[in-house]
Amino acid sequence: MPQSGGRYDPPTATGGYGPMSVFPVGAAASVSAGAAEQIAAVRRSRRAFRRELEGWLFISPWVIGFVLFTAVPYLASMFLAFMRWDLGRTIEFVGLRNFAYLLFEDDLFRLSLWNTLYYTVFHVPGTVMVAFAIAGLLNVQVKGLPIYRTMFYLPSVTSGVGMALIWIWLLAPNGVINGLMGLAGIQGPNWLFAPEWAMPALILMSFWTIGTTMVLFLAGLQGIPLQLYEAVEVDGGGWWARVRHIAIPMMTPYIFLSVILNIIGSFQVFTTALIMTNGGPDNATLFVLLHLYNNAWISYRMGYAAAMAWVLVAIILTLTLMQFRIAKRWVYYEYGDRD
Repeated sequence: MPQSGGRYDPPTATGGYGPMSVFPVGAAASVSAGAAEQIAAVRRSRRAFRRELEGWLFISPWVIGFVLFTAVPYLASMFLAFMRWDLGRTIEFVGLRNFAYLLFEDDLFRLSLWNTLYYTVFHVPGTVMVAFAIAGLLNVQVKGLPIYRTMFYLPSVTSGVGMALIWIWLLAPNGVINGLMGLAGIQGPNWLFAPEWAMPALILMSFWTIGTTMVLFLAGLQGIPLQLYEAVEVDGGGWWARVRHIAIPMMTPYIFLSVILNIIGSFQVFTTALIMTNGGPDNATLFVLLHLYNNAWISYRMGYAAAMAWVLVAIILTLTLMQFRIAKRWVYYEYGDRD
């Protein structure tokens, strides 16, 4: 057999002998398979990276907008809350003095907080009850139902400024509402110019935008199994029994959600108060958010306004947590409790 430097060379695939044939065939195949697996892994990694990069590119407009218009302003307002910064002047660190003045010396803040709570106490339960009643009526199959649903929901998507102008006309001393009251022999009040009637006027107007809550309740009512109503009818119950023992208990998760959303919305009333009354008369409709706006963009007290904003966040957060705490006593979930 041919020798190469005292080493045995087995025959090659072509019948000859060569030094490369010293490696076993199985080892060569194993090396090739390992290299192929590494190449495939690299390709998979590149494809995964490309997909991840594409995903970030698709959501980058939202991420950039969130960082620039939400995260950065939040952090800046937290920084300014501990500063005294009147526009046009230098920034001065004052620690907790903004919060101390706000909570113990600012009479207008306490008045605005009281006005906001007054509005909330009547707006939230009133919205829930009216929206629930209308959702119940719209849950009945009648001719022209889509038109009725659209009519009740349409005010919710109307511009706040446009809606405020319409209600200024409706609530005018010689407006439509006082005209209808006059037909019944009732002397209509001076809605937007009397301190005792300005807040009730805004509360009355707030029921105009119950469309979102109504749609939420309508979806919940349509999800209640019909056999539950049939069981009440078999037991001799009427419509009130169906509402009291079936509809309301099954709707408590939806009512809970609407209560939280409406409480948060009550502490964010701004446009209607600014356009219709500008906080008057005699500060009767001065809401917390309107007072914050006046300090920030009328008096240019940015640091103080930032402190007020964070106090408002703390109030809303506290009320929301209280609702979650109380919800365990009255909210019923069909598939068990929600922790």
